[in-house]
Amino acid sequence: MEVSALTNTYRTAEVAYKTEIHPNTVRLYEELNLITKPERLPNGYRVFTDLHLEQIKFARMALKAEILQNGLRKQAVDIIKEAASLNYDSALRMAGNYLRQVQKERRNSEEAIEITQKLLSGNQEEWENRIYTRKETADYLNISMDSLRNWELNGLLLVKRRQNGYRIYTGEDIIRLKIIRSLRCANYSLSAILRMLNALTQSPGTDIRLVIDTPTETEDIISVCDKLLTSLSEAEILAKAMETQLRKMKKLYPSNATL
Repeated sequence: MEVSALTNTYRTAEVAYKTEIHPNTVRLYEELNLITKPERLPNGYRVFTDLHLEQIKFARMALKAEILQNGLRKQAVDIIKEAASLNYDSALRMAGNYLRQVQKERRNSEEAIEITQKLLSGNQEEWENRIYTRKETADYLNISMDSLRNWELNGLLLVKRRQNGYRIYTGEDIIRLKIIRSLRCANYSLSAILRMLNALTQSPGTDIRLVIDTPTETEDIISVCDKLLTSLSEAEILAKAMETQLRKMKKLYPSNATL
């Protein structure tokens, strides 16, 4: 786009200062097509405008969402690039799809908590005298043997063995594994699930929704899925803000305007 003489213009350092990022980040955004290519002066200096300030604001907003599962991060990047190309209607459609997927992920995480609560409060008598082999357990729960091994290695289940050394699983284990499966399908991290299970062992009346979303100070590495409910809630707020920002840019800087 041709820059109008009436438009506010900025150099790279000024844009970096106004958006509170490093000048190299401004250049990286340009290189990755996250902002519209700026015009250049005869001496090679880039000429940025207010549009670029709004685009950087939008990119930072979209990238602030920490949720990565099911391609959400890639969707956010694609929306930023579409906005940088001034394809606002397309970007708004993509942002709407992004918001709906975030909301779906949030519903899934809430439903997994509800399933966990039902399993914990259900009648467990029918399971008491039943013993399963590892293969029977995996087949019954429709999970892989590797998943079982992984959960056991990460301390989510204490392995019981027969005298011959073969692993066995009780009805109580099946309920515990159903809980783990449900929470993993909703993308809760192994550490979050283990935190919840340990808390329930110590205090059966524990608020599982609170404890699964609250990493402890002793946990060395905190990931987004260690506080999944909070992260999804924040992502939903950001997704709505993205739509608002896109509408603002569409109104102020239409694709057919001279900047």
